[in-house]
Amino acid sequence: MKENDISYDVRGAAFKIHKELGPGLLESVYEAALAYELREMGYDVKTQVAVPMYYNDIKFEIGFRLDILVNDLVIIEIKSVEALAGVHYKQLLTYLKLTDKKLGLLINFNSANLKESIKRVVNNL
Repeated sequence: MKENDISYDVRGAAFKIHKELGPGLLESVYEAALAYELREMGYDVKTQVAVPMYYNDIKFEIGFRLDILVNDLVIIEIKSVEALAGVHYKQLLTYLKLTDKKLGLLINFNSANLKESIKRVVNNL
């Protein structure tokens, strides 16, 4: 399955969760629900995946954690904030570069209109 196919299913699951739970909950609640929905669809889902950083060929375990990794291809970064900021996009792009992944989805569940709050971030896709 390709990144865009996974992305389509992730968006569908996010809409389902948002319709059921609504905005205003903690990020961890949305993360758990989204991981559950994606596993129910048959995806391999990892949560809170440690992301090391390399500098001068030295591996540093410095606490980067991506929220969800689907089929080892797509990173999902979940937010529950008033509005997405530039730093949120940069965070996801950094995770994509550090893991050499091509596609990430930034999802802000604290929104009245979830469709406008799901952003694709690409790294050489």
